[in-house]
Amino acid sequence: MPIKKGGFVTAVAEAMTGDMTLANDKRWPPYIFQTPGEILEIRGDYALIKFGAVPTPPIWFPLAALAERA
Repeated sequence: MPIKKGGFVTAVAEAMTGDMTLANDKRWPPYIFQTPGEILEIRGDYALIKFGAVPTPPIWFPLAALAERA
């Protein structure tokens, strides 16, 4: 099933370390891999994710670095 707006996802660590644009920063917080985030918007190959369990602004992630959560 494709990832779509309103769905819940987590980041995939292996996909993020393999992407040269994301691999440079090794300080990714653990909540992006453990806490489901809601997709607020999708533009091209990127999705705007809001992790509601923590007080942070939404973050743009490549769709290839996300895994759908039930």
